[in-house]
Amino acid sequence: MGLLDGLLGQVAEHVDIQNLAAKIGLSPEQVEQAVQALGLAHPEPGDTAQLAADQTGLPVDKLQEIIGHIGGEGSLAQFASLLQENGGSEGLLGKLSGFLKG
Repeated sequence: MGLLDGLLGQVAEHVDIQNLAAKIGLSPEQVEQAVQALGLAHPEPGDTAQLAADQTGLPVDKLQEIIGHIGGEGSLAQFASLLQENGGSEGLLGKLSGFLKG
């Protein structure tokens, strides 16, 4: 969770996985998976929350809550960009994609 918390900290003040999980009623593991899925889904065509819901099995409304807590679509775009910068398809982003598909 450290890397995701660090990236989230760059786009939204006072947001970390543990606090976010407590606020929206999900486990930290579910929130981590959701944030990763949202970051991967954001640059894809279609509704970001719905795409992430399809990948994680989490309700769309919970994913929309997460988007709101991290600062909306603008912050999510920054987060997706940071994910890309920190690994591209061969690094972190590729691992996250494999994790979500696996």
